[in-house]
Amino acid sequence: MSTTTLSPLTLRPGNVTLAELRRIHAAPLPLILDPAAGAGMQASQATVQRIVDEDQVVYGINTGFGKLASTKIAHERLAELQRNLVLSHSVGTGDALPDEVVRLILATKAISLARGHSGIRPEIVDALLAMANANVLPVIPAKGSVGASGDLAPLAHLACVLIGEGQAKVNGSVISGAEAMRSIGLQPFVLGPKEGLALLNGTQVSTSLALAGLFGAESVLAAALVAGCLSLEAIKGSVKPFDARIHEARGQAGQIAVAAAVRALLDGSAIDTSHPHCGRVQDPYSIRCVPQVMGACLDNLHHAARVLTTEANAASDNPLVFSNGDVISGGNFHAEPVAFAADILALAVAEIGAISERRLSLLLDPGLSGLPAFLIRDSGVNSGFMIAQVTAAALAAENQCLANPSSVTSLPTSANQEDHVSMATYGARRLADMVRNAAVMVGIEAMAAAQGMEFDRRPVAPTLGTDVSSLPPEGAQPALGRPGGWLKSSPLIEAQFAAIRQRVAYLEQDRYLAPDIESMREWAQQSAWPAALAQCLPSHA
Repeated sequence: MSTTTLSPLTLRPGNVTLAELRRIHAAPLPLILDPAAGAGMQASQATVQRIVDEDQVVYGINTGFGKLASTKIAHERLAELQRNLVLSHSVGTGDALPDEVVRLILATKAISLARGHSGIRPEIVDALLAMANANVLPVIPAKGSVGASGDLAPLAHLACVLIGEGQAKVNGSVISGAEAMRSIGLQPFVLGPKEGLALLNGTQVSTSLALAGLFGAESVLAAALVAGCLSLEAIKGSVKPFDARIHEARGQAGQIAVAAAVRALLDGSAIDTSHPHCGRVQDPYSIRCVPQVMGACLDNLHHAARVLTTEANAASDNPLVFSNGDVISGGNFHAEPVAFAADILALAVAEIGAISERRLSLLLDPGLSGLPAFLIRDSGVNSGFMIAQVTAAALAAENQCLANPSSVTSLPTSANQEDHVSMATYGARRLADMVRNAAVMVGIEAMAAAQGMEFDRRPVAPTLGTDVSSLPPEGAQPALGRPGGWLKSSPLIEAQFAAIRQRVAYLEQDRYLAPDIESMREWAQQSAWPAALAQCLPSHA
């Protein structure tokens, strides 16, 4: 895909925003490095060269690595050392990472190196951005990193392309690293002192995977709030639990924001005002406690967003080069912050799906919803949404298992030199499966709730307090396949109802539902939501 017609995005290392990272993830676009970053990179590279020229012994510049850190490497073998480092660490396995994640990896690696603490030539950073801009994407196996010392194996596969090894994907075809470099008009690099290590060390793979998970979680959270409103309208639930005073009395920011979003979504609903004396005292928790549950999920998303935005801008290789000439070995490659962020995102995604599945079950139970069993007429002959709920339950259980924290599963590596690791890369990678599972659950709920809204339960004769203008004119035929007269929900919910009906038809009798479920999954993973929802999401705020 060409990026030449899109407006370029200038990367300002240390100050790249979450919204900018989302743009990089969403689609290819031209990336430009802030020219101000050049001076810092040149200064740190000069420091590394001075150390080599003066024959000082500094880890990562002229020594071995890991358990071999005390082994000094002769000057004439430093280029061989860096090349061997890249090749020996290219041991990943599994499917290749998705294109959108690789774009983020290229961008965040460039951002990190351009902070000026890595001792690397600016030309290498330029090459990373040239690959991203040409949509020449290194083939990076998904598995093989423990999240410390950095994402070594996957980043080695990226670095391989820069030295003319490994593989890259161009327009869907896999080509050699050497061909990939030629395609962007460059010769393979002969890496200088520390450059191979700077490319391999760092948290960019786990961070990019976690960012992708965050962006997916934002979409399914927004979709789940819409689905929850559809379900509330289908069962004629109460809006009183969304009163702002309740949530301000508790003070939790996410809860307050979610309650406000639900009120905005339902504003103008004639369904709500049509049943003031229905006798319903309290709705089940999956309806009544949407602000409390989804608000806590939203708070987790915001916390993870802060951590991941910081990490995407971080200098996370080792050792680091400073402006006074000091080269200090530390541990910024340890991805524990990313691991924790991924774990709390996993908890949020699991809960988004879990409460959605409970609302789906509520809709299918006539004793709780007041709707026909399994949302189908002539039940018995027809099973309706019965087994769709089984699918949702299966995925809810799967997500509950996947939500177990990965950050506590450390295993030592490198002959116990690297004796505690973060497991951030797996923790972030599983988020894609969890988000997809949650999107299926939320999509099924929304489809079922739309079905529930279409049953002829809505009063067609005005009752006390009903807005007559919301009723269809006398003699009007049902719209959108609705089997009877109706009251309208709010404009925002009616728009979402119409969007759902463009994807899936009303279920008159049993039919092949798998394509409908897949279409509703896509609905739940879209990124275009009403402003009332988007404004509370981290990357839109």
